[in-house]
Amino acid sequence: MLSPADMLIIGAAALLFFGPDQLPKVAKRAGQVMRDVQNTSQSFIREMERAADEAERAPAHTTPPESSAPPPAPPPPPAAETPPKPEAANYEI
Repeated sequence: MLSPADMLIIGAAALLFFGPDQLPKVAKRAGQVMRDVQNTSQSFIREMERAADEAERAPAHTTPPESSAPPPAPPPPPAAETPPKPEAANYEI
C-alpha cells in the first residue's frame, strides 16, 4: 500500500510528465483499464465457480457396461530356463 507521501510524489511526477492538459485523460484511461481488469477477473471467478458447482452435481464416476464375453485366459507360466548351448566356434583363418 502506498503512503500519502508516496502518492503525492507519484502525482507530482505524473503532472510533470504528462502536463496539466493530458493528466485528466491519462487518469480516465487508467481508470477504464482497471475497471476492465476487475470485470474480467470477476467474470473468470464466476465461471470457475459455475464449473465447480456443475462438476459437483455431475455423477462422480460412471461404470462401464457389463460385457457378456468371458474374461481372457491368463498367460501360460514361463518355461524353466535352460542354460544356453555352447556354439561351435567357426573361425576362419
